[in-house]
Amino acid sequence: MDNSITTQAVTFDVFRFNSETDYLPYYKKYTLEVTSEEVVLDILNRIKWEHDGSFSYRRSCRHGICGACAIKVNGKGVLACKERMSDLIELFGTSMSIEPLSEKRAIKDMIVDKADFWDSHEKVKPYLVAQIDESPESENLVSVEEHEALLEADLCIQCGLCHYSCPSVEINDDYFGPAAFVAAYRFNADVRDSATVDRLEQINAPAQGVWDCVKCFECQEVCPKDINPIEKITKLHNMVFSEFVALDNVATRHAVGFASSIRKHGMLDEGELVRYSEGTIPMILKHGVVGLKMLKKGKVVPPWKMPKSDKLDEIQALVRSSSTAEF
Repeated sequence: MDNSITTQAVTFDVFRFNSETDYLPYYKKYTLEVTSEEVVLDILNRIKWEHDGSFSYRRSCRHGICGACAIKVNGKGVLACKERMSDLIELFGTSMSIEPLSEKRAIKDMIVDKADFWDSHEKVKPYLVAQIDESPESENLVSVEEHEALLEADLCIQCGLCHYSCPSVEINDDYFGPAAFVAAYRFNADVRDSATVDRLEQINAPAQGVWDCVKCFECQEVCPKDINPIEKITKLHNMVFSEFVALDNVATRHAVGFASSIRKHGMLDEGELVRYSEGTIPMILKHGVVGLKMLKKGKVVPPWKMPKSDKLDEIQALVRSSSTAEF
């Protein structure tokens, strides 16, 4: 077996910015001979040690646990200590950009101000709320099944990769973001906790809550712990209904209409979904022109022509067996 170390030249366009001295950020080019053994953190270290001692970034454990070294390479969120350069070269080739998690929050080079991240985290009460017996006579045991219900949400290292890869966070400063939702789910799913409704009222609010998730799956793609934040967001959607804190708005009506369409037809009636979610008059005023174009192209059909799935009985049975909340 050939275990020889290979080397190839890679050019890096590195984001540089010092908020104390620079008006605008700029990019500086470095070309390094990269070995097949190196990870991204090795490249950051070499730029600092061999080229520019003022280059700044965060690092600590080097074991993928602390989350301090989270950055972006060619726009892809990575933990620098975990991501192998050989994988990135295979994906992007030998020319790459290295940037902070959020350019608009950059303080110095790769170092960003994560105040918005921690503010969102704090608002969802990321801690256990329970009546504590100060002199317990026995342990408060949690069964294996009850622990498994957390779906590994307790493994989150708060690195911020999912948060700063989320397009909703980028355009909406009020949006809590995937990491905060993971924390909310982790404690809502804990059988010892008693603040479920309070958290759901927070994460159910318009503009900041779970209904503003655009289902792009970026959070799932970048999570270094494979926690799958989108799964927890979906679970929170169901909790909003099961705990009776759902608001009557476009988002919740969209969820109800989606489920109703699948039960009724075995497939999605997109025209009816818009009408149910937004109302007939708003739909006509807002989407009338686009709706007519879609109708002409066969993308939507009139309600009386909506087909049924060939296996509607099986689909309806699956919907009934998988439903965990009443709408």
